[in-house]
Amino acid sequence: MEQARLGIGHVAALNSPPLLSPPTGGQGQFPITQNVTVLEGGQANMTCRVDYNDNTSLQWSNPAQQTLFFGDKKALRDNRIELVRASWQELTIRISDVSLSDEGQYTCSLFTMPVKTTKAFLTVLGVPGRPEITGFTKPALEGDSITLTCTTLGSKPAATIRWFRNDKEVQGSKEVNATGKSFVVKSSLRFQVDRREDGVAYTCSVEHVSLPTPYMTTEVLEVHYAPQLDIAHSQIIPQEGQYFKLECGPKGNPKPDPVFWTKDGGELPDIERMIVEGRELTITSLNKTDNGTYRCEASNYLGTSSAEYVLFVYAKDYPGPTTDPNALGQAGPDHALIGGVVAVVVFITLCLIIVLGRYLARHKGTYLTHEAKGAEDAPDADTAIINAEGNHVHAEEKKEYFI
Repeated sequence: MEQARLGIGHVAALNSPPLLSPPTGGQGQFPITQNVTVLEGGQANMTCRVDYNDNTSLQWSNPAQQTLFFGDKKALRDNRIELVRASWQELTIRISDVSLSDEGQYTCSLFTMPVKTTKAFLTVLGVPGRPEITGFTKPALEGDSITLTCTTLGSKPAATIRWFRNDKEVQGSKEVNATGKSFVVKSSLRFQVDRREDGVAYTCSVEHVSLPTPYMTTEVLEVHYAPQLDIAHSQIIPQEGQYFKLECGPKGNPKPDPVFWTKDGGELPDIERMIVEGRELTITSLNKTDNGTYRCEASNYLGTSSAEYVLFVYAKDYPGPTTDPNALGQAGPDHALIGGVVAVVVFITLCLIIVLGRYLARHKGTYLTHEAKGAEDAPDADTAIINAEGNHVHAEEKKEYFI
């Protein structure tokens, strides 16, 4: 509706047709009015017109049926109400500094016989107050559960509250309470804090038909958390005589400081070549004695953390791999994959052996069966032996023939 974008002090007529009582006479003598919408604190002009009037007076009455003006005569002592125009065809009055209590149904009467009346409804929009966010603990500690609450007062109808985490909308739980003719609207967000919330902006946006643009307020969350360290190193293969740098990257809030460096559990052995500047440890000229485990340590009031780097210095003429073999977490051979491949190969080999054994066994049985062929149908043992020997002879003959 058009009244959704009104400014303070402006009046809007609804697009709906005027509310008219059923005509009892000529249409020209029937009063015509319009509904009016106004913001709290603004001005409302109430107009009543007739197309034709035979010198009959017009009158405005409020929702309590108190006469405000009879023609050009003021009837109610209210300094906020004044006459704008009075004639036989029109009676217009103005209500200034409109309050929520002024809302209701007003009546314009034309004193014919019988009296003709028309109603006009005055809607007063309660402008919401600017939102306030409560519940911020500065600073919040990692692991804490906090509840952020956004509150706006005085809206009518009830305002809408939306939450945004940085630029992404998040859902809150809404609560609406009536206070007289206006509303108190609250929306809450509850979540557990972790270090990723540090520096996140939470914005509460209030939207309402009386506002051309939403009211917004923003709070930035500060989270304190214990340190977490890692070590970055020069992207070279450490060889004798080279310059080499380690940098301890502490993450924490408050920022962990200072950073302490040790080698193999003790102090740095050569402070002339091993230079510490803030978070950095620089070895100006590597040699074999620099091999070992380097450790950086830092703390804040929430805890202490450390990180390690194992350094191995290669000979000056070492051809070496193309990447640093000292890097912690360097990818090595996948033993699980290798074991799986070996198991598959062994299984396939065993299957082949079993199949081959069965194949040989079956062919051996067939040879023995052919060896005795011809003796199966013999009537007695002697004939069987003769038949068998005959088969041997033929076999030898076939063998000699093939030779």
